[in-house]
Amino acid sequence: MGSKANGYVFALLAIVIFSIQDGLSKHLGANYPPVFVAMIRYWAFAAFAITLAWRSPAGLRATAVTKRPLLQVLRGVLLPAQIVVVITAFTVVGLAHSQAILAATPIFVALLSMPLLGERVGWRRWSAIAAGLVGVLLILKPGEGTFEVDFLLPLAGALMFAVYAIATRLVSREDSAMTSFFYTGVVGAAAISLVGPFFWATLSGPDWVWMLLLCVTGSLSHYFLIRAYDLLDAVAVQPLTYLQLVFASIMGVTIFGETLTANMIMGSLLVVAAGIFTVWRERVVARRKAGLPPV
Repeated sequence: MGSKANGYVFALLAIVIFSIQDGLSKHLGANYPPVFVAMIRYWAFAAFAITLAWRSPAGLRATAVTKRPLLQVLRGVLLPAQIVVVITAFTVVGLAHSQAILAATPIFVALLSMPLLGERVGWRRWSAIAAGLVGVLLILKPGEGTFEVDFLLPLAGALMFAVYAIATRLVSREDSAMTSFFYTGVVGAAAISLVGPFFWATLSGPDWVWMLLLCVTGSLSHYFLIRAYDLLDAVAVQPLTYLQLVFASIMGVTIFGETLTANMIMGSLLVVAAGIFTVWRERVVARRKAGLPPV
């Protein structure tokens, strides 16, 4: 099997595991404080990040050296906060609706890249952004009902992750991917450990199994995603990540008894199409600037 085929296998494995992780997060978040669930998960994530850095060719000490310490700390604090918001959204709003709104993250990244990264966006990407935002508005108004305030939770999660993605792009100009991954785990674990103990809860016997599985899937999903990006361009991986919305919808309906509305389905289709086009167009523009052919 070629390296490209391996990349697709790693990407699909990561997406399937992320989907399982979402289901576990919804179950645990419904029974325990989301901050507590995220803290335990982050302790495992930090241990995994330190292990990867220690086993990397550069070694732990060199990996920990960063040229953008403040930005790395910002990333490290932002991601656990976003995870707490998302776990809460899974519980309050539901898996399917939350993932439908979270799928708009590439749209928000494109919007924020203009003021924060100084990027120029042409009419094609503006059109995709507009279509994606229309899709989000459809999702935010389920069926014939009115706007629900709870839907601001996944929307906030999408915006927070977009800021995290922009910060990651900025640090990637000077720091390696392994350095960023190390700080994501270590700073994130330290940050959430400052507040998590105040929400400490006693897990029941079966839920210790689910929590352990959540920690394992959290590490495995990130590992497979790293391997996928090692072998594939982002433009190849991004469309596959939308399968997470499909898996979330299936789990939401079959396991958690959620209901899919016509507005959500139509809005999701718009969001996914706009997101895929936005990522593809960014790649075309980047290759043109580098003097390379568009494909």
